[in-house]
Amino acid sequence: MKFLIFIYLITTSSGYAVEKPNIDNLVLLKKPKTYEQVIFKDKNQKDLDLSDYKGKLLVLNFWATWCAPCREEMPSLDSLQSDKRLTNLKVFPINIGQENLLKSEMFFEELGIQNLEIYFDSTITLAKKFSLRGLPTTILFDKEGNEFARIIGSIDFNNEEFINWLRLYN
Repeated sequence: MKFLIFIYLITTSSGYAVEKPNIDNLVLLKKPKTYEQVIFKDKNQKDLDLSDYKGKLLVLNFWATWCAPCREEMPSLDSLQSDKRLTNLKVFPINIGQENLLKSEMFFEELGIQNLEIYFDSTITLAKKFSLRGLPTTILFDKEGNEFARIIGSIDFNNEEFINWLRLYN
């Protein structure tokens, strides 16, 4: 009997390691949070509504061209979008630096970004709605459109433990 309990404890504790990656600045919400009217603009100034993407795992990454940590993490965010293990993922890098399209495109070109499109929150409406405290900040939404986690600061989005954890929500 003690052996069975030991086996149970080992197998369940290793399962929790996958569920909660060892990333210090990853904050998991105890209860998913719902937002109304999550709207931002694409590069053609067309409004996009997050509710149109229900059914997908969504990553909203808030950044600016002047943000050094944003520059550092953007290439790994680009890789995340094209990761074949995350087939139901959509990444929205949203520039809140009140910068124009040309400056943002040059930023992406300098970093070799190929899998991401540029989005804008020039009026900083979403930054206020989500109570952002710094850049970069990444907010993760489940398939129902609810925030379930956020990353405050930069991370390496190529981190295998992080990707395996994200796969649970894909």
